[in-house]
Amino acid sequence: MNPRLALAASVAGAVVVALDGTVLTVAQPALQRDLHASFAAVQWTSTGYLISVAGLLVFAGRLADRYGHRRLFGLGMLGFGAVSAGIAVAPGVGWVIGLRVVQGVCGALLQPATLGMLRAAYPPEGLRTPLAVRTAAIGLAAAAGPVVGGALVTGAGWRAVFLLNVAPAAVFGALALTGREEPRRQKSEYRPAAPSLDLPGALLLAALLTCLVHTLVALPGSGWTPARLCGLAAASGCAVALVRHERRTPGPLLPAAVVGAPAVASALGILVAASAALHGALFACVYLLQRGLGLDALHCALLSLPLAVLMIAAAPCCAVLLRRAGARRTTVTAMAVLALGVLVLDRAAGALGFGAGFALLGAGFGTVMVAATHVVVREAEASSAGVAGGLQQTALNVGPVLGVAVAATLTDAGGARAPLPVLAAVALVGAVAGRWLPGRFSGPGGGHGQERVRARVPARR
Repeated sequence: MNPRLALAASVAGAVVVALDGTVLTVAQPALQRDLHASFAAVQWTSTGYLISVAGLLVFAGRLADRYGHRRLFGLGMLGFGAVSAGIAVAPGVGWVIGLRVVQGVCGALLQPATLGMLRAAYPPEGLRTPLAVRTAAIGLAAAAGPVVGGALVTGAGWRAVFLLNVAPAAVFGALALTGREEPRRQKSEYRPAAPSLDLPGALLLAALLTCLVHTLVALPGSGWTPARLCGLAAASGCAVALVRHERRTPGPLLPAAVVGAPAVASALGILVAASAALHGALFACVYLLQRGLGLDALHCALLSLPLAVLMIAAAPCCAVLLRRAGARRTTVTAMAVLALGVLVLDRAAGALGFGAGFALLGAGFGTVMVAATHVVVREAEASSAGVAGGLQQTALNVGPVLGVAVAATLTDAGGARAPLPVLAAVALVGAVAGRWLPGRFSGPGGGHGQERVRARVPARR
């Protein structure tokens, strides 16, 4: 796939998903009134999507490795747009929930492919800038989402929110499916065998993530009830069964070269820690600003704008830092900045303090996103780029759920500021995990030797 088209498609896919999540949050109150739905039902419009997408991301990445990242991206984008249009005309909240689950399946198809296409289109030493552009675009979408969603809901109703992504999803989905194939390589060149799908492993991983995400999502509202404990036990049982299966099967869903690499495992853990600290802190700050200080939703959104601005600015800066300082120093420093931002929010009493805290959060998280994702995508073999992308997206889906669950539990127990020191400690744990990241990559291909030469061959189509 042409590198520029691959980058444009990757950015479009990431932005479509990011916008969908942010504008839905704004639209939910109007959706509840218009469809006469209960609060619990409206919450399932988000929960159903989250469970669906989290459970399927890694398997969708394996499908992309086997059948082509561009093909899975195109199918996912077209499906995402079509389901969005269906939600816009849904007659009841039950239809919305069901269609959101289907939309989660489509989101799972396209998200790992957005990174897999970049891994196949760019040489390893050229990934920093595309990943920075992609991260900056996500930050911009996150900042614009509430504003655009609010304007659409106010002017045209909640249904207009779901029409926002239809056109870009249709355009980029069609381009991906109808684009010209790359020219065939010579037969003498290395071409990896088609990866095994490992359906039992995919089912175990989906069950594990479904139980875990459902338990964490429900935890803030109900606490540690017997049902929540059973959900956690089921997730643990699935995890044990998955590890045993993956060790014994000849074609595992989670290749040892990916999950067994210390750098990749460290980067994934850092993404979980960073996203948990960020989203948990944002959850606590909403209660702190609105209930503790009496600010309205618009004032809170304006006060948090430095987060989005610094996240957008940090992405291109990280590309330079990766080249000069390496992934280890860049990521450890960024996680420390993220932890400092959470502590500043814990001590903040006025607009200046909160603005500074949000700015540090944005700078730290934007840098971590680029640096850790760069490690995951670069260190993975080209034949496993989809699985690596699926794991990266899974980390970014599980982390926020974990952070919000921790924040909500501690807020109920000790007030809005109680979660912030704990979340800062989570970020510092992520900084410690950064010691297993590589330093500066040596040479044009990095540290995998022969694999770096092979990685220039596009993934099997």
